[in-house]
Amino acid sequence: MDLATIAGILSGFGLVIGAMSMGGGLSWFINIPSVFIVVGGTFGAVLINYPISDMLGMIRIAKNVLFHKELKVGEAIEMLVEMSKTARREGILALEKQVDNVDDAFFSKGIRLMIDGIEPAALSKILYTELEFVEERHRLGAEIFTTMGNFAPAMGMMGTLIGLVKMLMQMDDPSSIGPAMAVALITTFYGVILANLIFLPIAGKLKTRSADELMMKQLLISGILSVQSGDNPRILEQKLHSFISPNERKSVF
Repeated sequence: MDLATIAGILSGFGLVIGAMSMGGGLSWFINIPSVFIVVGGTFGAVLINYPISDMLGMIRIAKNVLFHKELKVGEAIEMLVEMSKTARREGILALEKQVDNVDDAFFSKGIRLMIDGIEPAALSKILYTELEFVEERHRLGAEIFTTMGNFAPAMGMMGTLIGLVKMLMQMDDPSSIGPAMAVALITTFYGVILANLIFLPIAGKLKTRSADELMMKQLLISGILSVQSGDNPRILEQKLHSFISPNERKSVF
């Protein structure tokens, strides 16, 4: 579980709700028509903008923001160095014993293809093709949440216009001005909250996660090809260290 995301959501909403409760009641900020306008309008606009299959996939994408399991860089380099030692000492077929210990699907696939005797050029093409499509899926996920973040304030402004029209049409009835003005103001508030505390931050987190995962997969491809070509384990380690910052580099030797 990503504690930073949980802490950000709790602190962001906690401080906003605390400020809302000061000097008045939280019930002042609850308006059902405003919720319908902002939430319904935002999801309706996104459904028009994207296929339903992409929208259904958004649930899985949102889950990855909170529950994200990834292979550590240090562990990956250590495993590749050990595989390099084994391959040079016993041959590539001896790596079959180590494949079962690899939890990462991309890493495991690359090792199995190497064991099956795929040529380096073909192996590189297969892995980089998969990498390109992973990048595209990640881009689409972040793009959907960014689009939702752009639509939510616009729906809030739409609600504001609706509320103002209702207020102006009922100026002869002073008792109706208050509810209409509430819709006019609170819809903008809801749109801003959804965009800036949920949709856009999630899009940003997905972009960061995507960059980290793509870097890791590029490191794995480089390591797998080095193992296949029979590089010296020390040279392989130095090659993989070039993917990470100096303070993260820890030698196995």
